[in-house]
Amino acid sequence: MISEWFVKDLILSRPDAKVHHIVQAIGSSSAAKGKAFAEKHCPESSPAIYDSYQGVYDDPNVDLVYIGTPHSFHKQNCLDAIAAGKPILCEKAFTLNARDAREVFAAAKKKNVYVAEAMWLRHRPLVKDLKKLLHEDKVIGDVLRSFSDFGIEKDIANLPETSRYKDPALGAGSLLDLGVYALTWATIALDANNPNGAEKPTVLASQSHYGNVEVATSIILKYPSTGRQAVVTSTTNVVGNPDLLTRIEGTKGSIEITGLVPSFPSGFRVYPKFVGSAVAGTLTRAEGKLHDYPVLGKGYHFEADNTALDVLAGRLESSIMPWSETIRMMDLTDEIRRQGGTVYAADSA
Repeated sequence: MISEWFVKDLILSRPDAKVHHIVQAIGSSSAAKGKAFAEKHCPESSPAIYDSYQGVYDDPNVDLVYIGTPHSFHKQNCLDAIAAGKPILCEKAFTLNARDAREVFAAAKKKNVYVAEAMWLRHRPLVKDLKKLLHEDKVIGDVLRSFSDFGIEKDIANLPETSRYKDPALGAGSLLDLGVYALTWATIALDANNPNGAEKPTVLASQSHYGNVEVATSIILKYPSTGRQAVVTSTTNVVGNPDLLTRIEGTKGSIEITGLVPSFPSGFRVYPKFVGSAVAGTLTRAEGKLHDYPVLGKGYHFEADNTALDVLAGRLESSIMPWSETIRMMDLTDEIRRQGGTVYAADSA
């Protein structure tokens, strides 16, 4: 599904496009599947079709590889593409654990190959503007805490055992699929402009499971340097509330982010502080200022453009999602899984 959305956004007609993208090749588990994908999603591109991913890596006409396989394949896919010298944009979660991510980045550094995690949320203009309002303009004063959630109902019990949402061998679980977005909103909200780099918060986490598949995660993050806290949740049991994806509270007001799901926000509203008294029943707040961000397509073209520009400029890392940030987030999910009791085979490999 994500690969479909990504390719559709690549070939959108955009008058303000920073880069012209061409779907040059598609690798799949079979030539028939690859051909069907191309005919449906990029009929005018006529890409080369390969019955393996290696065919894409070895194609001299391919400038940049997008990896949209399940989480558990990412490490090997990246290593194979790096060995072929191909720049990479790899879907989140980047790998199953931080150790594997470090191995991929070490290989990329040794081979001098660009690699970036495809955390498309961070590339959206909405996020750039929000960070400025929060941490430079301080429109809600000093940020104190945030709440973020991502829930999608998947009915895990009735899915086939081979479903990626139910198979731990494919990285099943709400945390890596959904929770990483809620975690991302928390770090966007609470990260201060720290010249020494992004801070690693402390973690208190709990997880629930259906069999050996994690279906709900609850997390409290605390930033030691400031005392800022975040409550982060994810689940495949129920649908989250699109009217309030994330709430960020500060000394002078609050910001509420809305949209279809936390990975696809449409805008946010900045509110002043509440006035009146809760005890007296007079607590109210003003309507607030709406910041609306309609996008063409799904919004994958933001990360596609930025990645292509990075590669064209000869960079080895994304300035928006550098290797250090991927590692920080993977370290957090590792600790959350450790506390919650979710284990993948890759953890002991």
